[in-house]
Amino acid sequence: MNYEILISFIGASMLLTIMPGPDIIYVLVQSISNGKKFGIATASGLVTGIIIHTTLVAFGVSAIIKSSEYLFFSIKLLGAFYLLYLAYLTYKSDEELLLSAKAEKKGLVKLFKQGFIMNVLNPKVSIFFLAFFPGFLYSSTKNTIVQFYVLGLLFMVQAFIIFSLVSILSGSFASYLRKHPRFNTNIKWFKIIVFVGIAIFIIFSN
Repeated sequence: MNYEILISFIGASMLLTIMPGPDIIYVLVQSISNGKKFGIATASGLVTGIIIHTTLVAFGVSAIIKSSEYLFFSIKLLGAFYLLYLAYLTYKSDEELLLSAKAEKKGLVKLFKQGFIMNVLNPKVSIFFLAFFPGFLYSSTKNTIVQFYVLGLLFMVQAFIIFSLVSILSGSFASYLRKHPRFNTNIKWFKIIVFVGIAIFIIFSN
């Protein structure tokens, strides 16, 4: 077992999770509008949905690995190019973080369900995991499906911790974003660097 790869995976996952996207913004808006526990309930649902995507990727890629090592390398290569493509889209975009939306008041269970459904019905998550996970398989002897589930669990844990911290510190985050309009430009380049860095790692990983 290569613990360095697992540590690299956790670090890369954390960088990806803190990048502003629909999920973390939705958690932030719920927290600001309705309170911290509502943001955490939303985060719990979003994170739980990762199990479904992990399962799809785990069994699909594991079958490919068994059939052809070259085909598996092709998947890793395509995954790296997909991340580079995401970096390019980020560079071309003019996206901004907007917190003006007012979240509808919902119960904790309903928010959990909504977060779960939002994640499960987003095919981009499975595509992203397909690009991201294969480059971080950490053992040549351990069952591949087990390795994918370990990676999925680690991704879930770090995502829940970060989303929960966003909920708890939502007031401070919102205040910072309103006072620092240049944050959007800085985060744009941060996202590009993260996508390119992980792509390079995947290409050169064994």
